[in-house]
Amino acid sequence: MLARNVTRSTVLAREVRTARAFRRRLRGLMLTPALAPGAGLLIERCSGIHTCFMRFAIDAVFLDREGVVVAVVQGMRPWRFGRLYRGARRVLELPAGAAAASGTRAGDRVSFEGEGDSPV
Repeated sequence: MLARNVTRSTVLAREVRTARAFRRRLRGLMLTPALAPGAGLLIERCSGIHTCFMRFAIDAVFLDREGVVVAVVQGMRPWRFGRLYRGARRVLELPAGAAAASGTRAGDRVSFEGEGDSPV
């Protein structure tokens, strides 16, 4: 699935997988060797993350129900606990630097093309 920043007409990720099931949401990117450029993981029913057991830094884009960006955390290093973001319902985890490269910031609207096609 493709993730677009509609507000800025940029692409956040070209290959986004979705974590909907409890176990997949719990695991997230833990123990994943790397997140390829252009890849991402959309975690449903999520308002806070951690990077325990991860081997690389990530950007995290927190979204509300309508796809509006609530917060962007850039370069979250391994073994960190993030805060909970009020109003966030899902989080898009991206390779470090992807959020800045797309110009994504709070208040932007993100859309997903092919949403629901790639559940994990």
